[in-house]
Amino acid sequence: MIYEIAELRVKINNRFKYTDRFCEKYLSNDQTSDSDLEIEVSDDEFNAEKEKSAEFSDGYVENLCIYRKMCSQMLKWDRFLMHTAVLEYKGDCYAFLGRSGTGKSTHTGLWLKNLSDAKILNGDKPILAYKNGEFIVYGTPWMGKERLGYNGKGKLKALCFLEQAKQNEITPIEKDKVAERLFVQLLMPEDFSQVARTLELADQMVKTVPAYLLKCDISYLAFKTAFDCLVGEQDGK
Repeated sequence: MIYEIAELRVKINNRFKYTDRFCEKYLSNDQTSDSDLEIEVSDDEFNAEKEKSAEFSDGYVENLCIYRKMCSQMLKWDRFLMHTAVLEYKGDCYAFLGRSGTGKSTHTGLWLKNLSDAKILNGDKPILAYKNGEFIVYGTPWMGKERLGYNGKGKLKALCFLEQAKQNEITPIEKDKVAERLFVQLLMPEDFSQVARTLELADQMVKTVPAYLLKCDISYLAFKTAFDCLVGEQDGK
């Protein structure tokens, strides 16, 4: 079947029905025109992943292989995957990053609670594209365990790295300090040339997208502190 993901036509030759259900909201209405890329998991790739993930179903394992292969191929179109929760507000996107357990879901939940126009574009694995001098974020079927997200896109306005703290404050991160924080959030392919291109795109992101460190708790003030800095409006509750 052909799916439309990150404005590319992706043909997926899957063996298990898991992926059909998983990607159904991205299914293309046009199943006859050529695709931009084609994904199929080999027996060796499947078996290698199954050995590491024996507790999961065959469909889940194949799906995991599919998304990794898809992301590596998308580099031809200057697209890459980043582990982040992306919130969309009035057409603009804000990426919240941090180690597992830092509270990305909790913090973005505060935005949803206090802003009627806020939505989660992708809760875990969006695709980012560098186009015409700016970064565009796309929703994908891969949204994390909470399955928060939708099939949409928006311009990336800021990176916001989260740290838990008792007091709420947000400060800009110097560009030479952003890369080390960003690197661990990227899906790195195995091929050296693909790694190099991923790092080039990440470097461009560091240069063009403002980054902040948000130290916060789980209160309304945490939301207000982030909102006032990242968005700069005064229409939050």
